[in-house]
Amino acid sequence: MTSTDGRGPAVAVDGLVKRYGDLDAVKGIDFEVKPGEVFGFLGPNGAGKTTTISMLCTLVRPSGGTARVAGHDIVAERDEVRRNIGLVFQDPTVDAYLTAEQNLRFHGELYGVPKEAMKERITQVLTMVDLLDRKDGKVETFSGGMKRRLEIARGLLHSPRVLFLDEPTVGLDPQTRAAIWGYIKQLKDTEDITIFLTTHYMEEAEYCDRIAIIDHGEIVVLDTPENLKAGVGKDRVQITTADDEAAIAALKERFAIDAGIHERTVTFAVPSGEEFVPRLFAELGVPIRSVHVARPSLDDVFLSYTGSTIRDAEAGANDWMRMMRR
Repeated sequence: MTSTDGRGPAVAVDGLVKRYGDLDAVKGIDFEVKPGEVFGFLGPNGAGKTTTISMLCTLVRPSGGTARVAGHDIVAERDEVRRNIGLVFQDPTVDAYLTAEQNLRFHGELYGVPKEAMKERITQVLTMVDLLDRKDGKVETFSGGMKRRLEIARGLLHSPRVLFLDEPTVGLDPQTRAAIWGYIKQLKDTEDITIFLTTHYMEEAEYCDRIAIIDHGEIVVLDTPENLKAGVGKDRVQITTADDEAAIAALKERFAIDAGIHERTVTFAVPSGEEFVPRLFAELGVPIRSVHVARPSLDDVFLSYTGSTIRDAEAGANDWMRMMRR
């Protein structure tokens, strides 16, 4: 694929695999990311998001398949890939005992930013993430959101072609998460850069130009958020009842609707939820305690393609990880 400006894809993945013993963490995935795109990898913890981003950033060697980032092979041209990417990890990696400016200067020296351009570039990226007034402050005095903003500035310092953000707002409060997304959107407008991010927050995926939903190491669907939601085409109805199992059976028998227990409620999809609710109360035959109707969301897309909501999948993954630790 060649983009409209004549450039090839910013990221091109073909049959990428990663195995850990008998576990296939990533199972032969294929996708491309266009230059200048905000591309999202959406999935629960344990789905293969971080493993994929680690391979693309040359931190983990693939077990099979190929990938190119900024035009360079992630195995044969590791150094070139690293020169052309920025990476913000899930966990903080800035040095708490240094100032913000010292952290950036050290990073710039590692990446060969010219000395004559260093000061101007540091000022530029700190201004972008609203930290210029704290450039001389030690990072140990920063809040979690400030540290994340500093890491984004560090990832941008050497003007990478692709910026990888691995769960960029995990652990942050909603207000700080919204602010981080404000900076990410500003990046798209001011820097000639492609942004590749992983997330398990549905509302964050809405900001992406396109998203790939990954589950159990496989990409189940890839499209724009709007197209994915339009493809579901049905409203989600969630009810609580006096007997949820009886309600599921009645929905199947009387309305030919397949329902399941998701997020502790009886959940199903119908073309026009608000019009269906009066009929539901009249004909279900099981006392209904509450009802909620919602237009299609990305969580409905995830449910449609995987059979569970992302919260259900998160809970299952957490149970599995706890069992493995025991």
